[in-house]
Amino acid sequence: MLSGQNRMRSSADFSTTVRSGARSGRRNLVLYAAPAPQRPTVFGFIVSKAVGNAVTRNLVKRRLREIAALSLAEHPEGLAVVVRALPAAATADFAGLGSDYRKAFSAAVARLRPARRLEEAGTEKGPDE
Repeated sequence: MLSGQNRMRSSADFSTTVRSGARSGRRNLVLYAAPAPQRPTVFGFIVSKAVGNAVTRNLVKRRLREIAALSLAEHPEGLAVVVRALPAAATADFAGLGSDYRKAFSAAVARLRPARRLEEAGTEKGPDE
């Protein structure tokens, strides 16, 4: 389960991550990941009424939270992640949802790596300074 420090709660955080993050879509979900330097990794979930009734939406959210908690071991800090469930997530089983999440997460993080290297290179001082 995700702890309180790893949950995204502010709508501004959701907006920033979705607008500036690397996007990766799959059949059941769309994942956005943005760098959040020197902060614990945070996850936010968007599950609209298009996914289904309240029972179905909550089931999808619980599954996504559990899957996200497993990926927290790989990236304990430095990321802001928003997962938007698509209507197909309502009929997906745990394994299918997990597979889509892992593929989308890997692709989004891979897209962020070049940006992280540029940020790190820009903060290092050259021999002339």
